[in-house]
Amino acid sequence: MPLDPATAPEPGQFQRLKALDRPVIEFRLDGQLAYALLGDTVMTAILTQDARLRCNEFSQLPRAGFCIMGACQDCWVRLADGRSIRACQSLLEPGMSICTDGGQRPPGP
Repeated sequence: MPLDPATAPEPGQFQRLKALDRPVIEFRLDGQLAYALLGDTVMTAILTQDARLRCNEFSQLPRAGFCIMGACQDCWVRLADGRSIRACQSLLEPGMSICTDGGQRPPGP
């Protein structure tokens, strides 16, 4: 299945320019089926599909990561199994289920 940014629900924060020939993988983003490329970080997978990575747990303002090297703590997202991961440092895995809405547990498969 080709990855088509034109079919994304809203414009992504990131736009792919290169390395488009990698295999497409499926994952769940806030319960919705989504697609990314093998080798993407979780942050890249989310921000190619959405304008925000998550919302701040206190202000509810949108966040998109900050340092992109694992130092600032701004890119934490939660997985279906309850673990929190740094989206900028974690590689996306096929079938991964990610929750960006305030750390609530995402629905299972």
